[in-house]
Amino acid sequence: MWRLYSGDDGQSHFEELRPPTGPLENSPMQAATGITFRQSEPGEFIDFHVAPRRQYVITLAGYVEIGLGDGTSKVLGPGDVMLAEDLTGKGHTTRIVGRETRLSVAVPLA
Repeated sequence: MWRLYSGDDGQSHFEELRPPTGPLENSPMQAATGITFRQSEPGEFIDFHVAPRRQYVITLAGYVEIGLGDGTSKVLGPGDVMLAEDLTGKGHTTRIVGRETRLSVAVPLA
């Protein structure tokens, strides 16, 4: 699980998170405002932008590359979870990589 957040330097950064779960333990309930599904085609590119709101983005199928201003990038695939919190600054890029259509779900947090 990855957190994407805005740093004091005005740039977006990644932080690896461990969900607070165990064999018999659920994470604390979090308030959400809805759910949306998105389909993105291979090669689709969105230049630098910030997250529209605090939200979990879960990749169900396909692969996306998230790029940062310092040149760092991460490829997320099926089952990967990202907590998008880079609401200010330069933001990040998104590129659909590979040959598959990407299907993702976004869960905006209250």
